Amino acid sequence: MAELSIAIAFAVRLLLVLLFLPFSALDKVLNFRGAVGQARERVPNASLARVLILAGLFVEIVMSLGILTGIADRAAAFVLAGYCGVTALLWKQFWRPGDFWAGGDSKGRGLFWDFLKNFALAGGFLLITFGTGAETVRLFLSHPLASSQPYRITPSTEPAGAAR
Repeated sequence: MAELSIAIAFAVRLLLVLLFLPFSALDKVLNFRGAVGQARERVPNASLARVLILAGLFVEIVMSLGILTGIADRAAAFVLAGYCGVTALLWKQFWRPGDFWAGGDSKGRGLFWDFLKNFALAGGFLLITFGTGAETVRLFLSHPLASSQPYRITPSTEPAGAAR
């Protein structure tokens, strides 16, 4: 039963980071020039666009690994939540095309759903960061680099009255 619990905990975390590691990170590596071109849509300076893509690559790889391994996973999840919010605001600007209220499929409407997905993903990362209760929020605020120890099994995690 312990192995199944650990596998499920890992799978849930993998689902959260799968977009970034390997897919988005790999896309940035294999299509670096295109990624810089996309960044230049918001930042006209080519050097700054390159720095932003490299910083994004760092965040996607290192923070995802932190979440998967449990090493400073709360801080890593906090950074990825912020990353999701910032990328939504910079690259998912559904209000810009001006066709959000147009009938049928529109660029603005497609961006709107991507915008919301980014913030929903940020919410998932914040669940790792803060947990679901006041005590876990307090723990993060007092020790932000501590691990949530996602793969530790203790007898107290078993529901009362569970069959053994």
